[in-house]
Amino acid sequence: MSSTLSPTDFDSLEIQGQYSDINNRWDLPDSDWDNDSSSARLFERSRIKALADEREAVQKKTFTKWVNSHLARVTCRVGDLYSDLRDGRNLLRLLEVLSGEILPKPTKGRMRIHCLENVDKALQFLKEQKVHLENMGSHDIVDGNHRLTLGLVWTIILRFQIQDISVETEDNKEKKSAKDALLLWCQMKTAGYPNVNVHNFTTSWRDGLAFNAIVHKHRPDLLDFESLKKCNAHYNLQNAFNLAEKELGLTKLLDPEDVNVDQPDEKSIITYVATYYHYFSKMKALAVEGKRIGKVLDHAMEAERLVEKYESLASELLQWIEQTIVTLNDRQLANSLSGVQNQLQSFNSYRTVEKPPKFTEKGNLEVLLFTIQSKLRANNQKVYTPREGRLISDINKAWERLEKAEHERELALRTELIRQEKLEQLAARFDRKAAMRETWLSENQRLVSQDNFGLELAAVEAAVRKHEAIETDIVAYSGRVQAVDAVAAELAAERYHDIKRIAARQHNVARLWDFLRQMVAARRERLLLNLELQKVFQDLLYLMDWMEEMKGRLQSQDLGRHLAGVEDLLQLHELVEADIAVQAERVRAVSASALRFCNPGKEYRPCDPQLVSERVAKLEQSYEALCELAAARRARLEESRRLWRFLWEEYVLSHTEMPGTLQAADAAIKKLEDFMSTMDANGERIHGLLEAGRQLVSEGNIHADKIREKADSIERRHKKNQDAAQQFLGRLRDNREQQHFLQDCHELKLWIDEKMLTAQDVSYDEARNLHTKWQKHQAFMAELAANKDWLDKVDKEGRELTLEKPELKALVSEKLRDLHRRWDELETTTQAKARSLFDANRAELFAQSCCALESWLESLQAQLHSDDYGKDLTSVNILLKKQQMLEWEMAVREKEVEAIQAQAKALAQEDQGAGEVERTSRAVEEKFRALCQPMRERCRRLQASREQHQFHRDVEDEILWVTERLPMASSMEHGKDLPSVQLLMKKNQTLQKEIQGHEPRIADLRERQRALGAAAAGPELAELQEMWKRLGHELELRGKRLEDALRAQQFYRDAAEAEAWMGEQELHMMGQEKAKDELSAQAEVKKHQVLEQALADYAQTIHQLAASSQDMIDHEHPESTRISIRQAQVDKLYAGLKELAGERRERLQEHLRLCQLRRELDDLEQWIQEREVVAASHELGQDYEHVTMLRDKFREFSRDTSTIGQERVDSANALANGLIAGGHAARATVAEWKDSLNEAWADLLELLDTRGQVLAAAYELQRFLHGARQALARVQHKQQQLPDGTGRDLNAAEALQRRHCAYEHDIQALSPQVQQVQDDGHRLQKAYAGDKAEEIGRHMQAVAEAWAQLQGSSAARRQLLLDTTDKFRFFKAVRELMLWMDEVNLQMDAQERPRDVSSADLVIKNQQGIKAEIEARADRFSSCIDMGKELLARSHYAAEEISEKLSQLQARRQETAEKWQEKMDWLQLVLEVLVFGRDAGMAEAWLCSQEPLVRSAELGCTVDEVESLIKRHEAFQKSAVAWEERFCALEKLTALEEREKERKRKREEEERRKQPPAPEPTASVPPGDLVGGQTASDTTWDGTQPRPPPSTQAPSVNGVCTDGEPSQPLLGQQRLEHSSFPEGPGPGSGDEANGPRGERQTRTRGPAPSAMPQSRSTESAHAATLPPRGPEPSAQEQMEGMLCRKQEMEAFGKKAANRSWQNVYCVLRRGSLGFYKDAKAASAGVPYHGEVPVSLARAQGSVAFDYRKRKHVFKLGLQDGKEYLFQAKDEAEMSSWLRVVNAAIATASSASGEPEEPVVPSTTRGMTRAMTMPPVSPVGAEGPVVLRSKDGREREREKRFSFFKKNK
Repeated sequence: MSSTLSPTDFDSLEIQGQYSDINNRWDLPDSDWDNDSSSARLFERSRIKALADEREAVQKKTFTKWVNSHLARVTCRVGDLYSDLRDGRNLLRLLEVLSGEILPKPTKGRMRIHCLENVDKALQFLKEQKVHLENMGSHDIVDGNHRLTLGLVWTIILRFQIQDISVETEDNKEKKSAKDALLLWCQMKTAGYPNVNVHNFTTSWRDGLAFNAIVHKHRPDLLDFESLKKCNAHYNLQNAFNLAEKELGLTKLLDPEDVNVDQPDEKSIITYVATYYHYFSKMKALAVEGKRIGKVLDHAMEAERLVEKYESLASELLQWIEQTIVTLNDRQLANSLSGVQNQLQSFNSYRTVEKPPKFTEKGNLEVLLFTIQSKLRANNQKVYTPREGRLISDINKAWERLEKAEHERELALRTELIRQEKLEQLAARFDRKAAMRETWLSENQRLVSQDNFGLELAAVEAAVRKHEAIETDIVAYSGRVQAVDAVAAELAAERYHDIKRIAARQHNVARLWDFLRQMVAARRERLLLNLELQKVFQDLLYLMDWMEEMKGRLQSQDLGRHLAGVEDLLQLHELVEADIAVQAERVRAVSASALRFCNPGKEYRPCDPQLVSERVAKLEQSYEALCELAAARRARLEESRRLWRFLWEEYVLSHTEMPGTLQAADAAIKKLEDFMSTMDANGERIHGLLEAGRQLVSEGNIHADKIREKADSIERRHKKNQDAAQQFLGRLRDNREQQHFLQDCHELKLWIDEKMLTAQDVSYDEARNLHTKWQKHQAFMAELAANKDWLDKVDKEGRELTLEKPELKALVSEKLRDLHRRWDELETTTQAKARSLFDANRAELFAQSCCALESWLESLQAQLHSDDYGKDLTSVNILLKKQQMLEWEMAVREKEVEAIQAQAKALAQEDQGAGEVERTSRAVEEKFRALCQPMRERCRRLQASREQHQFHRDVEDEILWVTERLPMASSMEHGKDLPSVQLLMKKNQTLQKEIQGHEPRIADLRERQRALGAAAAGPELAELQEMWKRLGHELELRGKRLEDALRAQQFYRDAAEAEAWMGEQELHMMGQEKAKDELSAQAEVKKHQVLEQALADYAQTIHQLAASSQDMIDHEHPESTRISIRQAQVDKLYAGLKELAGERRERLQEHLRLCQLRRELDDLEQWIQEREVVAASHELGQDYEHVTMLRDKFREFSRDTSTIGQERVDSANALANGLIAGGHAARATVAEWKDSLNEAWADLLELLDTRGQVLAAAYELQRFLHGARQALARVQHKQQQLPDGTGRDLNAAEALQRRHCAYEHDIQALSPQVQQVQDDGHRLQKAYAGDKAEEIGRHMQAVAEAWAQLQGSSAARRQLLLDTTDKFRFFKAVRELMLWMDEVNLQMDAQERPRDVSSADLVIKNQQGIKAEIEARADRFSSCIDMGKELLARSHYAAEEISEKLSQLQARRQETAEKWQEKMDWLQLVLEVLVFGRDAGMAEAWLCSQEPLVRSAELGCTVDEVESLIKRHEAFQKSAVAWEERFCALEKLTALEEREKERKRKREEEERRKQPPAPEPTASVPPGDLVGGQTASDTTWDGTQPRPPPSTQAPSVNGVCTDGEPSQPLLGQQRLEHSSFPEGPGPGSGDEANGPRGERQTRTRGPAPSAMPQSRSTESAHAATLPPRGPEPSAQEQMEGMLCRKQEMEAFGKKAANRSWQNVYCVLRRGSLGFYKDAKAASAGVPYHGEVPVSLARAQGSVAFDYRKRKHVFKLGLQDGKEYLFQAKDEAEMSSWLRVVNAAIATASSASGEPEEPVVPSTTRGMTRAMTMPPVSPVGAEGPVVLRSKDGREREREKRFSFFKKNK
C-alpha cells in the first residue's frame, strides 16, 4: 500500500466510512432493536432507515446513469448497478474508458472465481492509480454488497472525474481538495446571481437556481434566468436538466424529485455538477484554441500584407536627425541658473520652430510606404523593398532616438534647472543659517567675554552653574554649526558657481565657532580658578574659626577634681590633639592651594597675591599658636594627673573598689542581676537584628559586606558585655562571700567583746544574790557553749574561703587568729569566774540552786503540758522560739544539774548533811530527766504545726503570686502599633521566664503536701494548681495573641507602605497630559510601559500581603474582619491602580494612533494637493506632438495616482475606521478627517477623469489637423518634386524614369492618407460646430483639391523619367555605411566607465542608441550587400572594386557588432549589479534590523509583556507591508528584459514580414550561418580575393544569439568560461580594431553552428548573463564556514542511504572540500565521521532551484556521481560559496589537465539577481519567445521572501 494519500484518497476514505456507518446501523442484532420499545424511538429508527434507503436509491440511480454515460462509448450499458458489476467485465470496460489505458482482458466464464478474478483486476488497477480502497475486496463486489458497490463507484468518480478539478484564483497558496475546488468553482460561477448561495452540495441546489445559474453563466442564450422563481423548484430543476441534456449533451443523471428533497444526496449532486465543470472547461479550452488559431491566421495575413517594403531617399532627414542627436546629446550645460534657463529657452525654440517641418517630412514618407504596402497586400503580391535601405523602421528608430535624445536633453536641462534652483535655494538657506549662526556666535562671545564672577563662594558657584548652562547650549548648538558646514559641503559637492563666497562665509562661521569655544574654555579655566580660590578662602575661614574655638577650649582652667575627671580631660585633650594633627595636613593643603595663586608666572590671577599671602601667613601663625596652647594644656593636665594619681593610690590602699559591706554587696549583686535581666530581654531583639542582617546578606544586598561587619561587631560587643557582666557578677559574689565572712567575724568579735565584759564582772561577794549570779553565770557558760558552733562555723567559712580565694588567706587567717584568741580569753575568764562563784558559798549555792531549779522545772512542766501549738505560722514560730529558749534553758539547766551534782559530791565530801544533799540532788535530777521527753514531744508537735502552717502560708503566697501575675497573663492589651506590640512581647517573654523559674516551687509544694499527708489536706493546693494551669494557659494564649497582634501590626505597616506607594503611582496614572506629536506620544507610551512593569513587579508584594492576610483569616485571627477589610482596600487600590494603568495605556495608545493618523492624513492630503495641481491643469497642447506627450504623461500620472493613492486612502480609512469602531474619544474628529480625506480623494479622481476626457478630445482634434497638414504638405511636396529635365544620356534617363516610378508609388501611398483625412473630417464635423467645424472643412477641401492636382500632373510626367545607375548608388551606400561605422566605433570608445546607477543608465542609453542605429541600418546593409552581389553576378566592369568594397563592408560590420555586444554585456551587468546592490542593500539593512525581533525567543512572562510583544510584532508587520512593494520591485523584470522582450516581438514581426526569398542555387552556405540576415550570395567567392573569414557568431542581446547557437555547446560554453570579463572597453580599443585601413583581425571560430532547441537556447541565455571567469587567485579559492549539508546521490543513478540534513564545518582549500564537526576539529585535522575530503575536479556547482523545502540552497555534483546539497544562512553567503567553489572547480579541472564540463554560469555564480534572471530567448525557427512567467516570479518571490506572513 502506498505511504502517501492523495486528496481523492481522503475523500474515498471518508465516503467509505460514511457508507460503513450507514450500513452498520442496520446490521445490529434484533435484541438491540428490541431493547427500546418506545414508539417514538421506533418511528425515528424507521424514519432514518427510510431516509437511508431513499438516499441509497438516489445514489444508485445517479451512479447508474453516470456509468452508462461513459459505457456508451463502447456500446455497453448496465441495468442494475449491483448485479451488472458483479462479473467485473463492465467494471473493467468502465475503467478503460475513464483512464484511456488498456486493462487486462476479462476472464471468460460465469463462475464466481471468474468474477472474482475480473474484479481483482479492476481493483488492482485502481491501486496502481494510487486509489485507496479500505475494507473492500473483490468478493464484496461479486456478492453485490450495496454499500461497497456504491462506495467503489463513488471512489472511481472521485478519481477520474473530480480529482483533477482545480480552480485558479488570485491567491493559490493552499492546496484545496477536489471537492473544495469544485465548490469554489460553483461559487465563482454563480457569484452575483440573486437567490443563489452555493455553500454545500446538498441544500444549496434544492431550488434548481444554482444549476440554471451555471448554465446561464456560460450560455446566456439558452435561458432567461430572471424569469425563474425560487419557489418553483421543480420547474427550475427540470429546466436545467433538460437544457443540459438537449443543448449541452450532458446525461441527465438526476431527476427533479431526487434533488427537491429536504436533504439531497451530496455525492449524486457532486457527480452531476462535475459533468458541468468538465463540459464548460472543455468548451472554454476550445474557445481559447479557436481564438488562437484565428489570431495566428490574422498574423499570417498581416505578415503577408507587410512583406512589401518601399524604397525612398531619406538621407537629408536622417542626416539632420543624426546631427541633431549629436547636438542634443551634448551635456556641457551651464553651471548657473541663468545659463541653464537660456539653454532651456533655446531647446524650446528648437522644438517649436526647427522640429515641426522635419516631422512633416517624416510623415510624408510614412504615408507613401503605407500606400504601397496596402496595395500590394490587397493584390497578394510580393512585398516591395526599397533599394536604398531607407525603411520606415529605420526612420522611426532614428526619429525615436531623436525623441529619446530630445527627451533626455529636456530631462537633463530640467534636472539641471531644478538642481540649479535647489542650489540657489540651498545657497539662500546657507546665507540665512550663516547669518543666524554669526549673530548667535557674536552674542555668545560678548556674553562669554564678561568675568563678573563675584567675590563669594555662592556667587562663584552660581557663575559656574550659569557657565555650565552656556556650555550646554554651545554643545547643543554644534549641530547647527555642523548643519552650516553640511550645506556648504553639499554646495561644494554640487559645484555651485558661487562656491568661493560660500566657502569664505563658512570659514568665517567656523572661525567664530572655534574662537567662541576657545573663549568658553578660557572662561571656564578662569571660573574654575575663582571657584577654587573661593573654596580655599572658605577653608581658610573655617580653619580660622575652628582654631578660635579650639583656643577657647585649650585656655580652659578646668584641670579635673579627681583622677577620673583628669583622665577624661586627658582623653578629650588627646582627641583635640588628634583633631589638631589631622587639621595640620589640611592647613598645609590649604596653604599650598592658596600659595598656587601667588605664582608670578601665571597670566591670570583671580585676586591680589599679597592678600592670599597674608591670609596664609595668618593661618600658619594661628595654627602654631594653637599647637603651643595644646602642648601647654597637655603639660598642665599631665601634672594634674600625677597629682590625683598619687592621691588615688593612698585611697586604694585603704579602700577597695568592691562594696565594703554585705548589704552593699547584696545591693550591687541585685542591681547587676537586674541589669543582666534587662540585657537578656534585649538579647532577643539583638538576635532578631542579627537574623535580619544575615538574611540581607544571604539575599545578596548591595551593602552585604557592611551589614556583615556591623552584625559581627554587634554580636562581639554583646558577647563581650555578657562575659563582662558574668565576670563582674562573679567578683561581686566573691566579694559578698568575703563581706559575709568579715561581717560574721565582726559580729562574733563584737559578741565576744560583749561577753568578755560580762565575764569580767566580779561583783559576786554578796551572798543574797549569789545563786542568781551563779545561775546567770551558768546560763552565760551555756550560752558560750552554744555559741561555740558559731566560732566553728566562722572558722569553717574562713577555711573554705581560703581554699576558694587563696589571695584572701592572709586576711582570713588574721581574722580567725584574732577570733580564736578572743574566744580563748573569754572561756578562760568565764571558767575563772565560775570557780570564784562556786568557791564563795558552796552550801548556800547548792540549796539555792536546787530550789531555783525545782521552781523552774515546775514552771517548765506546766508549759510542756500546754495544748497550745499555735493557730497560725506566726504563733507557731513564737512558740517554737519559746521552745527553743526552753531547750536552750534545758541545756543550761542540764549544766546546772551537773553542777548541782558536782556540788553535792563536794558537799558530801565535806560531810555537811550528805544524805539530804544527795536526796535533793537526785530528786532534782530525776525531775529534770522526767521533763526531757515531754520537751522533745512538744518540740516535735510544734515543728509539725509549723510545717503545716508554713505549707499553708506558702500555698497562700503562691496563690497571691499567681493572682498578681494572672492579670498580666490574661491582659487584653495587645498594643496599638508595631513597637508597642514588640514591647509587650518582650514583657510577656520576661513573665514566661519568671513562671519557668517559679515552677520548681509549685513542685516543692506538691512534694511537701505528699509528705505532710492529712495535715496538709485542703482545697488551697488544688486551687493553686488550678490557678497555675490557668496562668500557664493564659500566658500561652497571650503569647499567641501577641504573635497575632504582631503579624497584624506587621501587615498593617506593610499595607500602609503599599497604599502609600500605590497612592504615589496613582498620581502618575491620573495624569491627563497629552503629547503634541507622534514622537512625544511614543515616548509617553514607553514611559507608561515602564510604570506598568513596575506595577506588575509590585504584584508580588500584593500577593504576599494577600497570602499573609488570608493565612491570618484562615487561622481565625481576632482582627480577621479588619484585616480582610484592609486587604480588600489594598486589593481594591491595586486593582484600581491597574485599571488606571490600563485606561492610561489605552488613552496613550489611542492618542498615539490619533497622532499617527493625523500625520498620515497630513502627508496624504499634501500628496493629493500636489496631484490636484497637475490634474487641474488646463493645458491642452499647442500641436499634435505636444498633446500626445501631454496625454501619455497624464495617463501614466493618472495610473500612478489611482494605484498609489487608492492604497494610501484605503490604508488611512482603515486606520480611521479602526479608531472610530474602537470608540476613540476623538472619533468625531477622526470621522471629520476621514470625510475630508475622502472628499479630497473624490475630487482628485473627478479631476483626473475630467482631465482625461478633455485630453482625449484634444488629441482627436489635433491628430486630425496634424494628419490633414501632413497629407497636404506631402501632396504639395510631391507636386514640387516633379522634375523638369529628361537626362543627357541613357543612364540618366533610366535614373529619371526609375525616380518617377518611385514618385508614382509615393503618390499612390498618399491615397489612403488622403481618404483617412476625409473620413476623420466627416466624423469630427459631426462632433464639433462653429469655428472648429469650419476649420475642419477647410482642411478637408484643401487636401482634396491638392490631391486632384497632383494626380493630373503625375499622369503627364510618367513616361519622361529614367532610373540612375546602380554603381553610384552602391558606392554611395558603402561610403555612408563605412563612415557611419567609424563614427559608431568612436562613440563606443569615447564612453566613460559608469560609477553609479545614474551614470550606468546614461551610458547604457547611449549604447542602446548606438544599437538602434546599427539595427536601423541592418536593412541598408542588406540592400547594399544585395546590390553589390547583384552587380558581381552581372559581371560588372568594376567587379574587383565592388568585391573589395563588399568585403570591407562585411568585415567592418562584423567587427562593429561584436564590439557593441561586448560593451553592452558589460554595461548591462554593471547596471544590474549597481541597481540591485543599491536596492538589496537597503532591503538587507532593513531585514537585518528586523530579524532580531522576529527570531527572538522571548514570549513574555505576563499578559502585559505578551501584549507588548504582540504590539511590537503588529508594528513590525505594518512595516513589512510597507516594505513589500520594495521587495516586489526587486523581483520585477528589469527594464532591459522588458525592452528585450519588446524588441524580440518586433523582430518576430519583422522576420515574418520580410520572409526573404530562397537563396540562389549558387549559395551553399545555410542562411542561418550568416550575420544580420546575410544570404548565401554574400559568401560568393571568385577566387581573386582572400576568402573572408566565416562568421560563426551573430550579435547577441542580453547574451542570447539572435540567429542561432552553436551545434556544439561545449565549445561555446568553454569559450564563455575561459574568456575573461573585461573591466570595460577602453578608449583605445577602437583604434586597435580599425588599424591603418580600418581593417580588423577576426578571431578564428569553429564551423558554422546550427540552430538548437529552445531549452538549449534558454540555458545558453542563462549562461550569457554572467561574465566569464578564468581561474581566480588562490586567496579566492579558499573558504571555510558552517553549512547545513545533505547528500542526495551516492553514485550515478543511486540515491544516498542517509539523506538527512547535518551541520558540518566546510573547508575549501587547494581544489578539495573537507568536512569537519566544527572549527576546532578543522584546526586539529579531525574530519567529520572520518570522511575524506572530496576533489572538485570536473565537479559542478549551482543554485538548487528545484529544491524548495529550504532557502539559500545550492548543490554540488562530483565527478564520481555524488551530489550534495548545502544550505547557507542567506543569499550573500550562498553566492560567496558558489563563487569560491566554482573558482576552485575551474582551478582543479585545469590543474588535472582534463577539459572542463559545461557549467551554466548563471546557476553557479551566486553573484546578483541580475545575473540569475532569465534573459529574453531568441526568436528562431524552433518556437516563440520564452519569457519568465509572472507566476514563476511570484513563486520565486514568495519563496525568497517567505520570511513575512501575508496579511489577510
